[in-house]
Amino acid sequence: MSFVDRQRGPKPSHKRHSQDFRPLEVVVVDNDVERAIRILKREIGKEGVLKSLKRKRYYEKPSEARKRKQREALRRRRRTARRGS
Repeated sequence: MSFVDRQRGPKPSHKRHSQDFRPLEVVVVDNDVERAIRILKREIGKEGVLKSLKRKRYYEKPSEARKRKQREALRRRRRTARRGS
């Protein structure tokens, strides 16, 4: 049974990654399915869906996760520094 506050609506769930997930949609124009598949693959790559699936395939120790996140942050900082200069 969930608590509902009459003033504010339903109680927010406290999930670790509470993001607004939206499904990926690709519109097929003129029955060009191959082009739509290419666009879908590009969008999946941008979202990082495959990368996260591969990462979650096996258990990652918390210390390894911290190191991975630090490496990714360093890579992002270097990339923005190169683009900014």
